[in-house]
Amino acid sequence: MSRDSKSYGLWDTAKTIIYAVLIALVVRTVAFEPFNIPSGSMKPTLLIGDYLFVSKYSYGYSRYSLPFGLPIVPDRLLFTEPERGDVAVFKLPADNKTDYIKRVIGLPGDRIQVRRGILHINGAPVRREPAGVELTFNPYGQPLRVTHYMETLPGGRRHSIYENSDNERYDNTDVYTVPPGHYFMMGDNRDNSEDSRSIGAVGFVPRENLVGRAEILFFSTDGSSPFWHVWRWPWVIRFHRFFQDIV
Repeated sequence: MSRDSKSYGLWDTAKTIIYAVLIALVVRTVAFEPFNIPSGSMKPTLLIGDYLFVSKYSYGYSRYSLPFGLPIVPDRLLFTEPERGDVAVFKLPADNKTDYIKRVIGLPGDRIQVRRGILHINGAPVRREPAGVELTFNPYGQPLRVTHYMETLPGGRRHSIYENSDNERYDNTDVYTVPPGHYFMMGDNRDNSEDSRSIGAVGFVPRENLVGRAEILFFSTDGSSPFWHVWRWPWVIRFHRFFQDIV
């Protein structure tokens, strides 16, 4: 093989790699982006070790739709208002870098309050129905019994939540009035979630910070081993969670 033929072959391979990377970047920017769940704040809906796809087009596009958050998109393009009950990924307002995933509870203008563990929206209590007691683990790995409820938001969206009790630190709050262009986010694991109830840590989420809506689980492990430890997959993969819609 001549030197010219070798050079052409290397360049052809390099072009293929470049095209593949560009296509992946475009898909990641405008269509779907994979995320994994590192904490238990969204139990029982999402578990540590879950991998999911987030639709980037659901709420339109902002600077945070782009790689590295490049500031070339003003506010949001093709914006669509999130729906109450959506599970959404957003950039933490405190640093505009850290990815958080929570449920959209309050829309602009809403008044949100928690009283004795019961969520209130615009002065009305949100219905929750007991669905049993379950054994889970706290952030330190210690066993913990929690109450599982089904919560029904205004508009009819139903989802599961966990409550340790109705006397934890965020179970009795002041009234939060959601500013224009912002959203109030809460984790489904209500007593183990740092969310909009903590104004200093998370607070109201600007619409610019929305990244996308969580759509589907495509892979899941029990969290005891990194994704790339393929030799452990037979023991750690949770096959029953594959390809579940996120509600």
